[in-house]
Amino acid sequence: MFNTLFGVFKFQTFIQIIALTINNDQQPGKLSIIIVTLNVAHCLQAALDSIYAQTYPSIEIVVMDGLSTDGTVDILKANDHKIALWLSEKDGGIYDAMNKALNYVTGEWVYFLGADDVLFDDFSKLAYEVKDQSTIYYANVLLRKIKFRGQVTAYMHAKGTICHQAMIYPKRVFDKYRFNTKYKISADHELNMRCWKDPGLHFRYFDLIVADFNHTGASSGVDVEFNIDKPKLILENHGLIIWLRFMFRRTKGKLLRQDPGRYR
Repeated sequence: MFNTLFGVFKFQTFIQIIALTINNDQQPGKLSIIIVTLNVAHCLQAALDSIYAQTYPSIEIVVMDGLSTDGTVDILKANDHKIALWLSEKDGGIYDAMNKALNYVTGEWVYFLGADDVLFDDFSKLAYEVKDQSTIYYANVLLRKIKFRGQVTAYMHAKGTICHQAMIYPKRVFDKYRFNTKYKISADHELNMRCWKDPGLHFRYFDLIVADFNHTGASSGVDVEFNIDKPKLILENHGLIIWLRFMFRRTKGKLLRQDPGRYR
């Protein structure tokens, strides 16, 4: 009798454990959205509102402000009850602020939203797909009202990377890597190169449009340091074949600019 009851108890306990495991697997992981701000009072509320409109249920917002003087801090104060954490202090630029923000996120997943960008409903659709902590998930953005840029090949990634606002990273990426602040505009490109090389990570594409990307912001400039280092970075992270292809096309492009009729 005792053995029978004990067997039933063990079976019921086993069923409960399985049920809890299934329920935990079904719970969406927390997603941390990082926004870096500096004098963006004209657009910040729209970016925040686009986050609030998402149907994905587990989002935290972390904002790093670089001592704005235009009313940005007033907007942050007004949204304090919806923002997990915000700080306004001097930083060394966009990527330094992003690195600092990463010290405060508590989510399993990380996304970077420009203060002058807005999220679409597809962002939640992508967020529901993220499950594997060894995968960087990416989709598309709207750039100049055109869908950009689709699934990337290794060469496309080396040459032009993936738009930062199209990507959701597993937190483990930033437990291992941080942005190289030497690159003032293209540090995300360089980080993605290291991720592409990492055998413990891979990229997965979904055909969604997750954000309206404002191309007139800081990312519209030229990162001189990155352009100087780019061939070396491609060789280190993408290998010899991709590097040779890149150098051939770069050399061909220079010759075409010098003599447009040379390759006709």
